[in-house]
Amino acid sequence: MTFPFAPASTPAEKPRRHIHVACAIIERDGLVLAALRSASMNLPLKWEFPGGKIEEGEKPEECVKREVAEEMEVEVEVGRALTPHTHHYPAFTVTLYPFVCRILSGEMVLHEHSEVRWLPAPDMHELDWADADFPIIEEYRGSI
Repeated sequence: MTFPFAPASTPAEKPRRHIHVACAIIERDGLVLAALRSASMNLPLKWEFPGGKIEEGEKPEECVKREVAEEMEVEVEVGRALTPHTHHYPAFTVTLYPFVCRILSGEMVLHEHSEVRWLPAPDMHELDWADADFPIIEEYRGSI
C-alpha cells in the first residue's frame, strides 16, 4: 500500500561524524585533574579530562601521552584503562577511551584549556562537565 502524502524517496541522512578520543584521568595526592575547555573550542567552557583524537594507527595509550604533552607540557605514566564510553551529541558522536594516569615530569603549561583544577573525586560532580564524561566519572568514582 502506498500513501499519496509520503515522499517518493527519502534523502539519505548525512552520516554523523564519529570521533575516537583518549583521555587522561590524572591523579595527584588523592586529587583528580579537571580541565576547562576554552571558549573557542567545541563544547566551550565545559570541564573534561585532558586528551584528544586518536590518530590512525595510534594506540589509545600512546594518544593519551602525546595529547597531554601537547596540551599541557607534562609527561604522564598511563595506568589502568576504564571502560570506553560512546556519547551522541547532536552534531557528532564521540567514543572516549579513559586511562588513569599520573604526572611523571614537566611543569604544566596550558595550550588548549583555559583553566585546570585539582579536586577530590567526590567533588567532581560540582563542575559543569561535558556530557560524554559523566559515565567515566561515575565508573572512576566507583572504582576508587
